[in-house]
Parts: sequence; C-alpha cells; structure tokens
Amino acid sequence: MHDLVGRDSHWHEPSGDNRAGFGKFERPKSPYDVFMESEDIPVFRGIGISKVQNLPLKPWKRTGGKGSFIQLYGTEGKWGSFVVEVPGAGALHPMRHLYEEIYYVIEGRGTTEVWLDDEKKRHVFEWQQGSLFSIPVNAWFRIVNASSAPALLLAGNTAPNLLNLIKNTGAIFDNPYRFGDRFSNAPDFYKYKGDVLPDPVRGLAMRSTNFIPDIANCDLPLDNRRSPGSRRIEPNMTGNSFYLWIGEHQTGRYSKAHAHSSCVMLICIKGKGYTYTWPESLGPRPWEAGKGAEVKRIDYEPVGIVSAAPGGANWCHQHFGVSKEALRLTAWYGPNHPARDPGQAGEKLIDFGAIDMDEGGTAIPYSMEDPYIRAEYEAHLAREGVPSRMDPEWYKPGVKTGSAGGD
Repeated sequence: MHDLVGRDSHWHEPSGDNRAGFGKFERPKSPYDVFMESEDIPVFRGIGISKVQNLPLKPWKRTGGKGSFIQLYGTEGKWGSFVVEVPGAGALHPMRHLYEEIYYVIEGRGTTEVWLDDEKKRHVFEWQQGSLFSIPVNAWFRIVNASSAPALLLAGNTAPNLLNLIKNTGAIFDNPYRFGDRFSNAPDFYKYKGDVLPDPVRGLAMRSTNFIPDIANCDLPLDNRRSPGSRRIEPNMTGNSFYLWIGEHQTGRYSKAHAHSSCVMLICIKGKGYTYTWPESLGPRPWEAGKGAEVKRIDYEPVGIVSAAPGGANWCHQHFGVSKEALRLTAWYGPNHPARDPGQAGEKLIDFGAIDMDEGGTAIPYSMEDPYIRAEYEAHLAREGVPSRMDPEWYKPGVKTGSAGGD
C-alpha cells in the first residue's frame, strides 16, 4: 500500500488532454529509511569520508552501544552499513536478524559468541583490529569487548533488501526459523581457512572462511588485473550472497579507471590515497574535455570510505595510493555480485570492467586515460617523498599491462 497521509485519497481523472499524475514528485522514503530514522542515531549520507572514526556516534538502544548509519550515494536500497562502538569492558545486546551481516574491526579486541536457539554450546572466537567476520543468517550473536577502551566496528548487511521487501521489523528480528545450512556445529566453523580456491563463476582467487584474523596484513594472491603487480582475494563467508573482495596496489602504482553501475563501497584499510569518480558520459578524458570540475574526489586513510559509482548509470572510478606502504582496500557490494546480474542462465558474459575499452570493455588503458591523471599523481607522490613505479612504456598505445580488474 502507498502512504496516503497528507494526500487526497480520491483519485482525480485528468481533464481533456492533460496527463494523469503529479508529473513531478519527491522520492518517497523507503522502509529502510524509516527504520534508520526510528533507531534515533545519526545517518551519514555522501560520496565518502576520509575516515569513519570521525563520524558522530549516539547511544543506540537496539544494540546497547553507540552507532551511526552509513548510506553512501549509490548504495541506497542495495545494502546497508553502520559503525558501532562497543563500550569498554562491556558488550552489545544479544541479537539475531534475518539479514546477512559482516563486521570489520576498526579498533579494539574482544570476542563474539554465536549460537542457535536450541544449542547449549556457543561458538566463541576472538577478534582484534583488522579482523573480518560474518554472522550467519538468523543466528544469535553477542559482541564482547575485552579491553577497557571502547571498540569500534564497521558493519555491512543486507538489511535494506529485506526490510524494503518485507516491511515488518518483527519478521526480521523475531523470526524463529533456523538456517541449519548456514551455521553448523563444526568446532572449526570460525577457524581461519587460508586455502585459495577458484571462484566458480569467474575463476578468481577465493577463500571460503568465516573469519579472517587481519585483512590489513593477510596474504593476497597475485592478480595483475587492477594494476601491474596488484593482489586480490574474495572471501566467501557463511554462505552469504553479500559479496566483497580485498585488494592491494603496489607502492607508487595506481589502478586503471573502469566503469560500472552503483552499489560498491571501497574501504581503505592500509596506506592512504584517493579516488576519482565521474559519470561515464564525461568520457575517458574529462579534464582534457574541460569537464574536470565535474569529477569527484575523495582522499582517505584507514578507515576511509568512498562510493565507487555514486550516481546511477555507469561511473568511471580510479584509485591511487600515495603512501610509502601499499594501498590496501576492501570493496563491499552487498548482494550485488558483478557476475550475477539478472539474465539467461548459461549466457556467455565478459568481465567488462576487467577488459580494456579497445577490447570491448570499460577499463581505460593507461595510454587512453586523461594526461592530467598521471601528472597529478606523480606530483602528489613527489610531495609525499614516494617514487613513482609507473613504467613510461605502459602509456604507449598498444602496450598491454594486463586488464584492469572489474569491481
């Protein structure tokens, strides 16, 4: 049912040749928007922020901690995020919910307890700064702070997807269904598994593990798609459809720009850098075309965030590390796997963001990018005292460096 509050409940047929309807109207709040407002904590909306530690926090009755919602432009309705502070030597309230949820530890150390209604034994695992873990759907969990100082965690979930569809918080938070296929009694359920497997859809490096002790320093296999020498892994956690990857660019190197639609939030977890993003309609050389003012930029450090495509349709985006240590990022998509868009089963697809423009993809080869990008990057490195490791040969037409990795 549509919300009729404040409107005439009687529909008026248009007269003559006039069109029906208002013509222009305000986008209504989604059920998830209403839910965020009802929780009475801040909601950050924007393209990004240099570090989420700067977000204002407010007591959050539902969790027992302090929190702030995050809704970057381009992620609205696609998935949700928030930061939560766990009080020193305290714990968050026990909770369960029908949506998937992952946590990245920004600050602190502690434990998480996970269990099902009919289980006496609780799975307990320890976490620290840099840890990443997933909560199985509808399992009870409790996050406990082991330090006297507050702990801060960043979360991503599929709450908007469920709340916008079901429109009932009781069905989300008080549902008794047991997802036995998502959570087992295996004693090693939260033991880190470092085996590298091929992603069955695209053949990229993947780890099936429900816990990673430290994603800022964990081993990453060579990938070479995003930039020469880049590394990347996809964690596959608790049977989730929530998709993410962890990647790294070598010091003094930057990624090729590439384009896709909205949904991705990039999170800086090591080093520092910046991201340029612009509508694909501006072309591969927006500065040269006199449209540089329309390009958006976010500078970040750990733990900074940026929306890779903040405004609908396809946006180009490009990531630059400028510190003396490698730039490591994790990208969160929610349930929007880039290789699982709707379509006919068995249809042959290409990894369009991983294929250069001159080969039919959306990645901009270094030889075709705006000259401003290289000049500005090298000037920024010089200010930081970091040598450039971008080979001049890569900018020559026809020279291939491997395809830029698709988000």
